[in-house]
Amino acid sequence: MTDRILIIDDDLTLIDLLSHSLEKAGYKVLSATNGIDGLQMLYKNKADLVILDVMMPRMDGWETCARIREISDVPIIMLTAKDKEEDTLKGFQCGVDDYVTKPFSFAELTARVKAVLQRARKALHDEERRRVHVFDELVVDADNSQVTVRGKPISLTPTEFQLLLTLAENTGRILSHDQLLSQVWGPEYVGEAGYVKRYIWYLRQKIEDDPSNPQYILTERGFGYRLGD
Repeated sequence: MTDRILIIDDDLTLIDLLSHSLEKAGYKVLSATNGIDGLQMLYKNKADLVILDVMMPRMDGWETCARIREISDVPIIMLTAKDKEEDTLKGFQCGVDDYVTKPFSFAELTARVKAVLQRARKALHDEERRRVHVFDELVVDADNSQVTVRGKPISLTPTEFQLLLTLAENTGRILSHDQLLSQVWGPEYVGEAGYVKRYIWYLRQKIEDDPSNPQYILTERGFGYRLGD
C-alpha cells in the first residue's frame, strides 16, 4: 500500500516542488494551504505522515499540531524557517517526530520522511518485540503500543514510544546517544545527540513523578542512558 503524505503549507511553489520529490519516491501526496483545511483533510483522508509548516494563515502550525494530536498520533515533521532552539523545543513539545528548517534539501527531507515512517511502523507492528515490560509502576506494553504509569495511560508519539521501548528492551544496559539514534531514528541521524536529549527530557516529563530526579530513565554521564537496574 502506498504511503499517503499530507503537506500543510501556504507556499504553493514549495508544495509543488515537494510533492514532485515525494511522488518520485513513490508516495501519494495530499496538500492544504492552511491549518483548518489541513485538519479537515486529515479527518476525511487517512494520512500516514504530515509535513507541517509553522507560519500559515487562519491557524498556525503550533495550533494545528496541537489539534492533530487531539485526534491522531500520525507522525509529524515540522517544516519551518524558524531555526532558534526555543522554536525547535516548542515543536517537540507539540509532539512532532522531526523538525526540518528551511532552506532544505528535498532529498534530505524525503529521506527523513522514510525514516519517520519506518519508526512509526516499528513502534506499531514489530512482531518480534511483542512483550510487556514492567518497571515498578511503569508498564511498557509493546503488544498494544501502550504505556501506563500507576495504571494511567500515557500519550506518546511513535518516536517517543520507540525510544522508551528500546530502553525497556535493554533493561539495565547503558545505551549511548549514537546507539539510540541508530536504533530509534536510523543510522542517518548518528551524531545528532540533540534529538536523544530532547526526547529523553520529554519522556521524563510524561512518566516521571519528578523529572529533575528521575527514577526510571537514568543518565550515565559520559556514556548515555539506561532504564531500570
